[in-house]
Amino acid sequence: MAGKTPETVRDIMSRDCYRVSPETSITTLAQGLALHRLPGVPVVDHHDNLVGFISEQDVLGKVLESLYHDDEPLLVKELMRHEVLTVTPNKGITDLAQEMLGIKPKVYPVVEQRRLVGIVTRRDILNALLHVRRH
Repeated sequence: MAGKTPETVRDIMSRDCYRVSPETSITTLAQGLALHRLPGVPVVDHHDNLVGFISEQDVLGKVLESLYHDDEPLLVKELMRHEVLTVTPNKGITDLAQEMLGIKPKVYPVVEQRRLVGIVTRRDILNALLHVRRH
């Protein structure tokens, strides 16, 4: 991005992003969310096709409950959402920012032909808009 003003999601997305499979344990997921400092992550199959999304909010209650009941950890597939708001790499940054005013995801999976190619966060969009404003 050095010298070039970002215009599309492709310019700012994280390509090598944290993702989980439906078979990932909720404990492993919670550790990964904390380690990567993400509020949620895409769920992919073994071909990197997007199959769902899971957030901190989705798992918080279950992690708390398991502390008190010493339950076996659940799997991501038991709590993930199957309806996922996604964007394409060619989506304009200002267009996505406008959409974010109405809908509130903190993380968008970036998808091409069902395949996860990255993620973009609200923070990424905000930083890109500030970069555009400076130029």
